[in-house]
Amino acid sequence: MTKLRDWLFSIPLLVGFGLIMGLGEIAGRITLLFGIEPYERAMASLQAALISLFRIAGVSVEIEGRDGLKESGGYIFVSNHQSMFDIPIFGGILRSHLPRFVAKKSLAKGIPTVSLYLKRGGNALIDRGDRDQALVEIARMGAMCEERDVGAVIFPEGTRSRDGSLGDRGNWKVSGLAALMDSAPSLPIVPTVIDGSWIVFKHNMMPVPYGTDVRVRFGAPIERHADEDPAEILERCRVFAQATLDEWHHDAGGPA
Repeated sequence: MTKLRDWLFSIPLLVGFGLIMGLGEIAGRITLLFGIEPYERAMASLQAALISLFRIAGVSVEIEGRDGLKESGGYIFVSNHQSMFDIPIFGGILRSHLPRFVAKKSLAKGIPTVSLYLKRGGNALIDRGDRDQALVEIARMGAMCEERDVGAVIFPEGTRSRDGSLGDRGNWKVSGLAALMDSAPSLPIVPTVIDGSWIVFKHNMMPVPYGTDVRVRFGAPIERHADEDPAEILERCRVFAQATLDEWHHDAGGPA
């Protein structure tokens, strides 16, 4: 019965998802004719619409710590990574910060709206097998975020969690964060954690488990200074993420 319920709510969700992604591609190409600012505002609205759409399947997004951030402006958000749903979640709830993302180069082909956004929206498209290319791309994105005072999101684990658990300390790579920090020296760093989004996409939306709770917590921004150590900051972000996940999972009686 649970599976039947999941499908009953997932079918209209999938129809709506397809419509939004198709219309997003059209709207994106039109707004790009008028410059990057109309385009990024359109994409921020689309990401917020996707969060609302998933309510059809009972998916809720709970946000903690948002009041500790400025209403707009640039930050570097350092987060764990659980699914493709993370990007519209961060893009939607941080729409006034207009965040850019570090993403795999392969995602820039064949996905309506998403591929266009990754290619034309000022994001960093990296080849995981080419470290030099990846760092140049991340630095380029960071410089743009610094210049325009907009947000940047980086997932130092490098890959998505399949079960909601956090990657081991050794899997958190400092080089990308260091490149971002070097190229955006004035942007405060925000330890960030997300949980539950892996459940939404664990069947690739076929179906979406009904009633999934997604939680996001933003830590206190870490101000920048001349002798800062990227490795130490990365570890602070990892410890924050692990402690938060441990707290949430303990309260829920175990991992989601």
